Amino acid sequence: VQLQAFGGGLVQAGGSLRLSCSASGRTFSSYIMAWFRQAPGKEREFVGAITRGGGATYYADSMKGRFTISRDNAKNSVYLQMNSLKPEDTAVYYCAASSAIKISTTMTAYDYWGQGTLVTVSS
Repeated sequence: VQLQAFGGGLVQAGGSLRLSCSASGRTFSSYIMAWFRQAPGKEREFVGAITRGGGATYYADSMKGRFTISRDNAKNSVYLQMNSLKPEDTAVYYCAASSAIKISTTMTAYDYWGQGTLVTVSS
């Protein structure tokens, strides 16, 4: 599976942004999909994930209520809607695919990664 994330950009604090991740191949629906992010000088961290059918999602505590993950298996795509953005949300955002049985917050559970898209939130 090849993943490509896009949709990043510059947004003011309090604003919204929607990231997209497109996947190649015909097995997209067999993967749990997740978003991670990496801020400058920091380790990559889990943002949230969605199950294969899209029926369940899981978020890191700091993203709950502000970020929403969705997917469209017919379009081989997963999305990250980010609202009420804060300067501390500035990071490169990555999408990732996992063949694990259940959602994991650890990077090692994910088999495929997109190249990342930069989100910059100005104060």
